[in-house]
Amino acid sequence: MLTTNELNDFLASVFPQSNCVVEYTDQAIIRVRQPIGESDLRPGGTVSGPTMMKVADVALYVAVLNAKGLIPLAVTTNLSINFLNKPSADKDLIAECKLLKMGRTLVIGEVSIFSKGSNIPVAHATGTYSIPPVKN
Repeated sequence: MLTTNELNDFLASVFPQSNCVVEYTDQAIIRVRQPIGESDLRPGGTVSGPTMMKVADVALYVAVLNAKGLIPLAVTTNLSINFLNKPSADKDLIAECKLLKMGRTLVIGEVSIFSKGSNIPVAHATGTYSIPPVKN
């Protein structure tokens, strides 16, 4: 298991275009915060679907890194999301990820997304990551 600082440093070095922040990690749950700004909003004053997809994918990636080690080339092979409720346009998104199955080459997880300060989910995602083979 890695620390939040190790995970944030790794994200900053290999995924600098993301502004997600790892807030909490243990063996069961990863929590990531996505700051929301004007560029994350869509018409109608709500957070865009692509922003919610991004935070779901980053949360799953961080959970995989935490479980398997710092593997920069782990990649998403599937990501499915259900948009459940309108997120608040003036609050950060919080994504909580737990892994459901860890195989040698595939990891499956689920992510619940909330507006900060609320316990009502705005989205639910499931995804699969592919782990590159270990070279001897």
